[in-house]
Amino acid sequence: MKSFIKAISTYIPSVKITNKDIAERFPEWDSEKIFDKIGIKERYIAEPNEFVSDMSVKAIKKLAEENQINLSTIDYFILCTQSPDFQLPTTACIIQDRAGLSKNCAAIDINQGCSGYIYGLSLASSLVASGSFKNVLLVTADMYSKAIHPDDKGNISLFGDAATATLISTEGEYQIGKFTLGSDGSGASNLIVKNGATKQHKDHLTDNLDNYLYMNGSAIFDFTSKNVPTLVNSNLELNTIGKEEVDLYVFHQANTFMLNFLRKRIGIDQDKFLLNMENYGNTVSSSIPLAFKPSFGKDFNKIMFVGFGVGYSWGAVTIFK
Repeated sequence: MKSFIKAISTYIPSVKITNKDIAERFPEWDSEKIFDKIGIKERYIAEPNEFVSDMSVKAIKKLAEENQINLSTIDYFILCTQSPDFQLPTTACIIQDRAGLSKNCAAIDINQGCSGYIYGLSLASSLVASGSFKNVLLVTADMYSKAIHPDDKGNISLFGDAATATLISTEGEYQIGKFTLGSDGSGASNLIVKNGATKQHKDHLTDNLDNYLYMNGSAIFDFTSKNVPTLVNSNLELNTIGKEEVDLYVFHQANTFMLNFLRKRIGIDQDKFLLNMENYGNTVSSSIPLAFKPSFGKDFNKIMFVGFGVGYSWGAVTIFK
């Protein structure tokens, strides 16, 4: 059985942080320098009392309203997040209740970051293709803002919060093709929050940097530059299409410097390469659907999604209109 992307909706929280706001806090961090370095002008973060379940419910309700979708028809719900409300219970179960999904709907969390949308799509597509489920709801929701140290101007400048909701079904706008996936845990320490889980508890008594997000930018760039070109070529071959046949490439919106470097290294035409992060920042698992949403349903027949980052993990898929 075939599987399709039927609809995508997005939710952006209300707290806007501009480059000017950041420069006022960090005078050495000029607002134009921020844009020149990472290609971001503004980003949005969650309110102090807003959490992944809140953002997810809002994205789901928008999906239902914008596309006239009866949520009672959803029979499987996947939440992709690295910012769960609690260590347990499963945040997806909390969202199932609050969003009004059926009690006959399965609900699970997957912990995946910048490649999370691709990984989530691979699971959702397989569930539909198996014939066991007809309508799978995939929600991506991350709020790295709550894991960033207040003095970490680099990560404050880079990351934004967001949630997206995608319906994968037996019919829809885009048929989902074949997936290329991979992982390399040897790079886990290069993008990590060390404290807070069972191995290392969060230190509430001191301003311990291990309580916050750490990113080794140069190591991440090196990993990406080595792995993503091979990933793209592998997925082209798997789906038996040529590079020039793809109408639109939608990469994880990491930062514009990295994306332009990858585009040139792979040899993708600029007019086929989507950059849409200027007003959002790097929204982790939500970056691909958030960037693609304005192009949804337009005249692009073959589209490749490419995700990569924390884990390390990576993935690509081609979809066909």
